[in-house]
Amino acid sequence: MSANASAFMAAIHAAGLAPAKELELDVGLLSRFRISGDKAGSKNGWAIFHESPVPSGAYGSWRTGASHRWSSTPAAGETEAERVDRLKAVESMRSAHAAEKAVVQMSAQQRAAKLWATSTPATTVHAYLQSKRVRPYGVRQLREMLVVPARDAEGVLHTLQFIGADGSKRFLAGGRIAGCYLSIGKPNGRLLLAEGFATGATLFEATGIATAVCFNCGNLERVARSLRNKFPRLQLVICADDDRATPGNPGMTHAIAAAKAVGGLLAVPRFETL
Repeated sequence: MSANASAFMAAIHAAGLAPAKELELDVGLLSRFRISGDKAGSKNGWAIFHESPVPSGAYGSWRTGASHRWSSTPAAGETEAERVDRLKAVESMRSAHAAEKAVVQMSAQQRAAKLWATSTPATTVHAYLQSKRVRPYGVRQLREMLVVPARDAEGVLHTLQFIGADGSKRFLAGGRIAGCYLSIGKPNGRLLLAEGFATGATLFEATGIATAVCFNCGNLERVARSLRNKFPRLQLVICADDDRATPGNPGMTHAIAAAKAVGGLLAVPRFETL
């Protein structure tokens, strides 16, 4: 491995995306790999490295959406020709990444359709639903797992979330989550947006107002923008998870950003003080 390739791999490690086993880079081609700590068999990590004209590369994780760029030459020290070459290499990397991501997501979409077709309607006897005291709105069951569909604003199924009896959650590997959600009820003047299924189902049962389950706080704004385009006159209410014990409180931070992005309202949970 060249010195530049070694430096590129060091950057991947420093970003917390270290491959679970030694990665052999194919220069100019997209490499996929399992990130240390990810589920066995997954290949959420990606990297592409160019040795010339300017040693540079890009890498990231499809699971988290993280994306980084690397160059052996600091931008401040580049000549104009080197800058042009670097930008061309970056564009090439972006194109390769986008093409590979589209293939991965299409494969996941096809797997999601097959699994959804073989699943059966969930019932309230499932341990997770009983523990949360909610009904199985729009979800199905595959063996012991609840199956939650993630669809875009046009109703197209893209991926699935699986919820175990103990509340453990995972998504179908490689599937598109951004902008996708589970719809509960029919909008009538107002629409609630929440993170998880249990929270969304609880809100719907308590209010009778249609609810979109966005799966995670980072997806709230994507879904909110999509729903604003679909329902321009609807009042959108972002129902925040207050992650007060987590540094930066991501639940509140993302909920506030989503509400601002679409001119929506913000609903915040109230905790009783003992």
